[in-house]
Amino acid sequence: MPFIDSTYCSLPSVFYEQQSPQPVAQPEMVIWNTALAAELGLEEDVSLYAGAAFPETLSPISQAYAGHQFGHFTMLGDGRALLLGEVLDKAGRRFDVQLKGSGRTHFSRGGDGRAALEPMLREYVISEAMHGLGIPTTRSLCVVGTGEPVYRETPLPGAILTRIASSHLRVGTFEFAASYQDERALQALLRFAIDRHDAGCESVQAFFQGVIERQASLVAKWMAVGFVHGVMNTDNVTISGETIDYGPCAFMDRYDPETVFSSIDQQGRYAYGNQPQITHWNMAVLASALLEVMDDEEGAAEEMAKECLDRFPLLFRAAWQKEMNAKLGLDSLREGDDQLVGDLLNLMQAHELDYTQTFLKLDPAVALPGFEDWHVDWTKRMVGEEDVWGKMRQHNPAVIPRNHLVEAALNAAGEGNLKPVEQLVDLLSDPYNRERDYGALGEAPAKGATGYKTFCGT
Repeated sequence: MPFIDSTYCSLPSVFYEQQSPQPVAQPEMVIWNTALAAELGLEEDVSLYAGAAFPETLSPISQAYAGHQFGHFTMLGDGRALLLGEVLDKAGRRFDVQLKGSGRTHFSRGGDGRAALEPMLREYVISEAMHGLGIPTTRSLCVVGTGEPVYRETPLPGAILTRIASSHLRVGTFEFAASYQDERALQALLRFAIDRHDAGCESVQAFFQGVIERQASLVAKWMAVGFVHGVMNTDNVTISGETIDYGPCAFMDRYDPETVFSSIDQQGRYAYGNQPQITHWNMAVLASALLEVMDDEEGAAEEMAKECLDRFPLLFRAAWQKEMNAKLGLDSLREGDDQLVGDLLNLMQAHELDYTQTFLKLDPAVALPGFEDWHVDWTKRMVGEEDVWGKMRQHNPAVIPRNHLVEAALNAAGEGNLKPVEQLVDLLSDPYNRERDYGALGEAPAKGATGYKTFCGT
C-alpha cells in the first residue's frame, strides 16, 4: 500500500486528535478519478475510502485549527474530516489524503460529521475543473455513497469525498497555534510548514512573504476566470496557495464585480471584486499569528510584518495584470495596460456581457459592436507582440462550470443518474480546446438568468 503515516503527527498533540472513521451501511463507489489515482499510485478501494475498512498500520486524525469566519474569530477543527495519511506521487511530492464526511470527530460541535451526495459531487466537479483551468487547487480522488441518509431540511443520500492536498495547513492553523499561547507549539508548526512548502526558507519573514506571494497569484488566477470562492474565511485559506473548500463557490456569468452567489454572504463581503482585499485582510491575520516568532527585538516584528503586507497590493496587481494581459494575447507589461483592461471590463459591465464569452469573441482583426474605440487602442497595443491570437487561445477557456448545468447534473446524480456529472467532468478537464464540441457548456446562459444562489452544503 502506498500510504505512509502522516507527518502531521510529528507536531505536538494539541494540533490533532486520533480518530477512527465511523462505519457506513452500504458503501458504493460513485465516481473515481482514474487519472489522479494513477499519478498517486492508488487503487480503487470502496471500503477504504468509505472508512469502513482501514489498515491497522495507519492512524487517522482530525486536525485542530481556528479561523475568522466573516470577520469573527472562532475555534474550529475537522468536524467531519479525517486525514488518512500521506502519499508520494511519481515525482516524490507529498500529498495528504483526507476523507470528508466520514463522521463525528472531537471538533464536530454538535454536527453529525456527515455529508450529502450532491455537495460532495459539487466539490469533485469544481475542484477538477479548477485543475483543468490550471489553477492551484486541492483535488478529488473519489466520492463514495454511504448507503445512509443525512438529515438536513430533508433526508438526503450520504457520501464521503476523498480530498487530495499538498497539505491541509491553513491560516487558521496558525491562528490556533497563536491562541494556544505556547510559543513552542507555534515554532513547531512553523518548522513543519517550512519543511512542507518552503524548504530552504531561512526566516519567518521569508516564509510569510512566500505565503503572500502564493495567495496573490492564486486570487489573480481566480479573477481571470471569473471564479467566486464565496467563503474566504481564514480557515479556508491554505499555506500552500491551493484553492480549498468548494462550498458556496460559483463562476460569474455576466461581468459584475459585485457578484455574490453565497446565500449566507448577505453583505457581499466575499463578492467577486472584494476577493483581493479580503485576501490582504487574511494575510494580516496570518501576520498577527506569526508576530510572536517573527523577531525577538521589540517593535521589529510589527515592522517586518507591515513591510510584507504592504507588498501585497503591488504583488496582486502585477499578477492580475499578467493574467489579464495574457487573455488579450499580450506577453509584455507596459504602461497603460491597466487602463486598457479596465476599459474592457467597464464595457462588459455596461453591455451586461458574459465574461467568458466576451474574451472568446474578441478578434484581433474585427471589433465587437460597441467596442470599436477600445479595439483601436488594443490594436495599437499589439505592436511588437507576436502570435496574439495564439496566446489568447491558450489563456481564455472555451468553457467554465456553468452554474445552471452544474446544478442540473448534481440534481440528476441525486436521483441516481450519474452520467451528466461524468460528462461534465470530462468536458471541464479540457477547457482550452477550441476544436472540441462542448455542447450547451460552451454557451452563455440566457441574458435574463440572474439570482443564482449557492449553499455551503454542510
